[in-house]
Amino acid sequence: MKAFFDILRGVVIGLANIIPGVSGGTMMVSMGIYDTIIGCINSLFKDFKRCIKTLWPYALGMVLGILGLAKLITFLLGTYPLPTNMAFIGLILGGLPMIIKKMKGEKKGIAGMIAFVLAFALVVGLKIVGGGNTADATIALNIGQILILFVMGVIAAATMVIPGVSGSMMLMLLGYYNPVVGSVSGLVDALLSSNVGAALTCCGVLIPFGIGVIVGIFAVAKLIEVLLRRFPGPTYCAIMGLVTASPVAILMGLSYAGITAMTIVISVVTLALGCVVAYKLGGE
Repeated sequence: MKAFFDILRGVVIGLANIIPGVSGGTMMVSMGIYDTIIGCINSLFKDFKRCIKTLWPYALGMVLGILGLAKLITFLLGTYPLPTNMAFIGLILGGLPMIIKKMKGEKKGIAGMIAFVLAFALVVGLKIVGGGNTADATIALNIGQILILFVMGVIAAATMVIPGVSGSMMLMLLGYYNPVVGSVSGLVDALLSSNVGAALTCCGVLIPFGIGVIVGIFAVAKLIEVLLRRFPGPTYCAIMGLVTASPVAILMGLSYAGITAMTIVISVVTLALGCVVAYKLGGE
């Protein structure tokens, strides 16, 4: 049963990572599994069997979420943006009690306050900067482009692991969001239609990007572990700032034109459902 809930948590993380403005790291924190995942990533080669046993349900869930539900979430965001985003805000808010509980007993002081404010401002600032339209990069599979895709993977992974910072938003700012997400969608379509050529083309984009993601995850996970060990109070304050700023950043990115009373009611319901789901998944 635990593995089933861990797979569900992985699905939530995967979906969060493909939605601009929503952070997979925030979802990890909200569901109470951030420290566990970071610890296992850093201990993978020291305690391989235990870490793989812990990580595989999350990894499977992320793959299922990205490949299996990406089109559904894209449809919901395009058709019902406010209720869908409110569900993710609920997932974030539902995890706040757990974060507050973790912060109790830690020395925070002035350093903690500064860390909170800077982290909060970082998320909101990135959203403001990312508010403009950015042109998509043109991808031609050569050595230079492969290296760029690798670097994009490192950047995306770093921002995915850090709570409150949206990896997909960073890719959008850099012009690689649509090419990468389009390659994921194209790979699924190619596999379903047995189009080997199209599948190989998509893999040419996704493989160097994926290798960069793996490298970035290990690098940032080590940094987070060091910060939590040496400066637990300020680090948790920074995480709290990143997480509490996430709903603000999401709301800043929405259009409120044409919202009806029914939309507001449905949004309140999805917000409540998100809170309940986060609380339940965080309590397992």
